[in-house]
Amino acid sequence: MEIALVRHGQTDFNRDGKLQGTSDIPLNETGIAQAHTAARLLADGPADGARWDAVVSSTLERAMVTADIIAATLELEVGGRYASLIERAYGEAEGLTKEQALERFGTEWPGEEDFDDLQRRAVAAVDEVAERNPVDALVIVTHGTFIRAFADHVAGLETRTPDNAHSVRFTGSPGAWRVVDGLVLA
Repeated sequence: MEIALVRHGQTDFNRDGKLQGTSDIPLNETGIAQAHTAARLLADGPADGARWDAVVSSTLERAMVTADIIAATLELEVGGRYASLIERAYGEAEGLTKEQALERFGTEWPGEEDFDDLQRRAVAAVDEVAERNPVDALVIVTHGTFIRAFADHVAGLETRTPDNAHSVRFTGSPGAWRVVDGLVLA
């Protein structure tokens, strides 16, 4: 199985450098255009030259709209929306820039999801979604830090959060993924 973990398009919070986490912030015009670009790039298919079989997303609007755009271009229906694919919670720091959050709370942000907990959640979520969608090629539209947490686990290295509407591709099966393309090391 090949999976493409695609980060949603840009939101105003992304543009302004604000932490959005689990806040349900919509795509802006740039984000919608980025989703269309991502869809055109994905239309080339997975690494083996076949077609993508299914598209799923997190339940946050920015990911759902990105997934809808990608699915329409690929002539697919969105096969599911999964709350387990949502972004890392930043607690009371959501809506602030990182600098503002550090100034207000220091390095311990009230309500923030621990990165190790996020990583365990991301690995379990991707495995579960792959098991629920037994296809050859699956597009999963999710969130930047979520993708980084999963990629760090698979690669065994610290990676960078992908840019909006970019993807990181993996091949394998639940519990045994390998990076195919798109990984950027920190």
